[in-house]
Amino acid sequence: MRARTIAAGLAVAALTLPLAACGGGDSAGDARTIKIVYRNYSDFPQMDTFMKDVKKQFESANPGITAQLTPVSSLDSDYLAKVQLMQRSPSTAPDVLFEDSFNVNADAAAGYLLPIDDYLTKWSDWNSQFIPATKQAGKATDGKTYAVPMGTDTRGLWFNKDIFQKAGLPTDWQPKTWNDVLDAARKIKATQPGVQPMYLPLGKPAAEAMSMQTLEMLLYGTPTKDLYDEKAGKWVAPSKGFEDALGYVQTVMKENLAQTPAQAEDTQWAQTQMPLLMSQGKIGFMMDGGWYARYWNAGGVAPWPDWTKTLGTAKFPTQNGQAPGNVTLSGGWTLAVGASSGNPDASMKFIQTALNKENSAAIDVACSWLPVRDDVKADPRLAEKDPTVPFWSSLVSFTRYRPTLQEYPQVSNAMDVAGDSVVNGGDPAKAAAQFAQDVSKAVGADKVKTG
Repeated sequence: MRARTIAAGLAVAALTLPLAACGGGDSAGDARTIKIVYRNYSDFPQMDTFMKDVKKQFESANPGITAQLTPVSSLDSDYLAKVQLMQRSPSTAPDVLFEDSFNVNADAAAGYLLPIDDYLTKWSDWNSQFIPATKQAGKATDGKTYAVPMGTDTRGLWFNKDIFQKAGLPTDWQPKTWNDVLDAARKIKATQPGVQPMYLPLGKPAAEAMSMQTLEMLLYGTPTKDLYDEKAGKWVAPSKGFEDALGYVQTVMKENLAQTPAQAEDTQWAQTQMPLLMSQGKIGFMMDGGWYARYWNAGGVAPWPDWTKTLGTAKFPTQNGQAPGNVTLSGGWTLAVGASSGNPDASMKFIQTALNKENSAAIDVACSWLPVRDDVKADPRLAEKDPTVPFWSSLVSFTRYRPTLQEYPQVSNAMDVAGDSVVNGGDPAKAAAQFAQDVSKAVGADKVKTG
């Protein structure tokens, strides 16, 4: 925490210097170069291709300014830590960074990001085309906007219709309760020994994927409903709903319905082996996000020409089928300007180039993201490349978002610790109690309530 305070101070100090005296990225003293940091890994090659295209367009339109691409080769779970390390010094901090929306508040509070409201007010696309609800992804609790959304998403179930048919399950499957989901997994296990019945993000390496795609999806479908009570202004811990979510994970692990603990703790398995096993017909269904089409389309980590014929989609149900019947969560990635940028004008121009109509459509199609611009929603390339886009888009009508508070990353980490404990044989009640203690310690005892 002390390091963050120092970094925030340095960032603010940097902003008080004349722009020409500051330098973007590692080129201190050279405002003609802006450094763009983003994740590039074998499971996510689309972003590197996209950034190279944007760099060409930006440099052509802005002679004399270089966009220095700095891809970070890491798994999703490691990317955040690596970028935060860069942000701690103005000499290494990026000018433009690819940022998960859940971390915008924390980075803004630490002084790592520059508020960009003045730029956005003058950007006609922001005022006329960006969908108002999606703008919240880049807005912090201080009311200022720090990032521009690139795309959004929803979560649910992907299932293999061939495997379901062999198990005697409907190929238009739509479970109504958690038990329906577990029963489908049990039938697959009973009829096809060589098939892993289900996949869901588990284990500490899954990090935010386990807290959001698994534990929060389950929690929000219980009568507890909330991780954070906005009316009371308090985090809900302990709660019966969170303990039930951990109980669901315990059932899955005890009955060997999903990946093994060893696979869950393998940093590579979920992002490289799992999509491949899915394409080989070795996993019955998965609980995850709508963006997985990019893994199976040409150029993805596990190309699968027949995925559109073989896979079905379904909404994830609430615990006992209670209203509203189904649950989903939305998140998404953003582009933000670093607080230490030596050339924020150029940094914003890069973002405006990256997220104009054509480029927004290109990255949404490539990554199977849902559009955040009105003028991209009807682009026929989206459904042509991924015919499940209309299904995932339809979930937006009842979607929920993670709490946009600076404490959220700490709460998310506490959820991961609790989930990981259960994956490895821990007791759900004890893990839930420890989670409540960790949350209270992180946010303050006066900011929690029992649910």
